[in-house]
Amino acid sequence: MHPLLSEAHEAYRLKVRKFAEEEIAPVAAQLDEEERFSPELTRKMGKAGFLGINIPTQFGGQGLDTLSYIIAVEELSRVDGSQAATVAAHNSLGLAPVFEFGTEEQKQKYLPKLTTGEHLWAFGLTEVNAGSDAKGVETKAKMVGNDWLINGSKRYITNVSNELTLGITILAMTPDENNLDIPTTLLVENGTPGFESKPMKGKMMWRASDTGKATFNDCRVPLNNVLGQPGYGLKNMLKTLDSGRLSIAAMGLGLAQGAFEMALKYAKKRTQFNQPISKNQAIQFKLADMAMKIELARNTLYNACKLKDQGLPFGKEAAMSKLYASEVAKEVADEALQIFSGAGLFKNNPIERFYRDQRILQIGEGTSEILRMVIARHLGV
Repeated sequence: MHPLLSEAHEAYRLKVRKFAEEEIAPVAAQLDEEERFSPELTRKMGKAGFLGINIPTQFGGQGLDTLSYIIAVEELSRVDGSQAATVAAHNSLGLAPVFEFGTEEQKQKYLPKLTTGEHLWAFGLTEVNAGSDAKGVETKAKMVGNDWLINGSKRYITNVSNELTLGITILAMTPDENNLDIPTTLLVENGTPGFESKPMKGKMMWRASDTGKATFNDCRVPLNNVLGQPGYGLKNMLKTLDSGRLSIAAMGLGLAQGAFEMALKYAKKRTQFNQPISKNQAIQFKLADMAMKIELARNTLYNACKLKDQGLPFGKEAAMSKLYASEVAKEVADEALQIFSGAGLFKNNPIERFYRDQRILQIGEGTSEILRMVIARHLGV
């Protein structure tokens, strides 16, 4: 048992692993090939308690700690990045801001609907000219009577364009009393006139998750749909991303673990020169380096989760975890494919999917370049 985990954590890991291997593994390749989001599988994940892991039981959640959530994402990623992405985006980016910054009325209205698997919630920051530069948001909202009138668009948004989508939290620029733009987060429900979403197809990775674009054309939402206070939207979004980075780190860790296990198993059974290739020192060194990097990534991530659960600052550690785990996922997936050699280049081999899925981890929720800047700022340089 890992020294930072309890017996309850390990029992939870086994529960999630069993679900992933029995429910997700048999359909992962087909869903990836068809580039199809599965509402049925998402509902199953909701019934298993994976959509609301950190949300208190009074709102229908599981009331578990950050480490439990991260273990769940890690174990799902060990089998399939697409389903892990659905869970991670919904928990970290969909539910968490509503729970942390929402009014009691907003929590009561939305959270119980979002913990069952019947509905998902999205998080809209990225635009054509806004991503790493979060201040570049061009979506606008102004007060018209008792409503906000929203115009703009978002892209690359997880969980925004499927039949389970209940709504989206967006960052928009709103006028203050001096008519200067200030960043504000707004809640927009699916079905609101002027709000449209559509899937973005042709992805290299996470092909079975829902990635879409959202447009707002004179979209009206009530004034009380502000999440938090006007002007605090960017601060709230960035705080949300600190926690979200832990889940992306977990995705990197889980993917690396799954790729490593596949490579190790294959190396023991693949023979060349009358012996398993695992007997060759070159392969042994690859496997040893992979195991070492995974262990270090796990320790770094679990430590950051412990800090968060104890109410201590964890922003620097979250950035380090996400940066390191995503880089480890890249390196391990690449070396694992090298061990498979030509056999790993075909779609009937899961390592091909893992090799593709790892690539987004150095981009989503803070690029590796931006995270190095975040870490440097924490160092005071």
